[in-house]
Amino acid sequence: MPSQFRHRFLIGAANDSPSPGGEGRDEGERYAKTQTECISSPQLRETLNGCQVAKRCQNDGVNFRDKIIAWDKLPAWRESIRKSGKKLVVTNGCFDILHLGHVTYLESARNFGDALLVGLNGDDAARQLKGPGRPVNSETDRAAVLAALESVTAVCIFPETTMTRFLAAAKPDSYVKGGDYTLDTLNQDERHAVESAGGKIVIIPFVPGKSTTALLDKILRL
Repeated sequence: MPSQFRHRFLIGAANDSPSPGGEGRDEGERYAKTQTECISSPQLRETLNGCQVAKRCQNDGVNFRDKIIAWDKLPAWRESIRKSGKKLVVTNGCFDILHLGHVTYLESARNFGDALLVGLNGDDAARQLKGPGRPVNSETDRAAVLAALESVTAVCIFPETTMTRFLAAAKPDSYVKGGDYTLDTLNQDERHAVESAGGKIVIIPFVPGKSTTALLDKILRL
């Protein structure tokens, strides 16, 4: 047993003894030594290992992959959110190379409700929206990175460039869009899909100067 453990026991026992140097102190030291000898190295290792196992067991339910919802499972997932009484927020995008603008935007969107579902444009749709060479990261990689964020409750990949069919399935309480949109410039089919299901549309600004395009340009200049 390391000396520092024995030292702690001796100090504790001495503090409880009636008088320094008296019989009580001798009994205290003998008791402390006995207790120190009872904690063997194998027992200590076993105790520490048990604590580590318990800690791992507490984290067994943490798996960001469980937050990625298949398209055909979306209606059932939405119904479970409804039954739980939570208000669902939906937003969408390509989220190719995650940066400060993205995470700030997603955090802001999440705060409009109790759960945030991100509709993620698939690779073909992202290429149509962003141009040749994009996306840099595959749809599965992008979904995994988004799902790992605390602000994101779930991610669902969809193949279209517009959100109309996705919104009809998700039926959000709030649909958050980023940028300089207005209700009049927003895709009107998307607007109808949200409002006809009783949802509202929230438009929030992007973080100035933060974009994947700007980040890629900066990398190319290095």
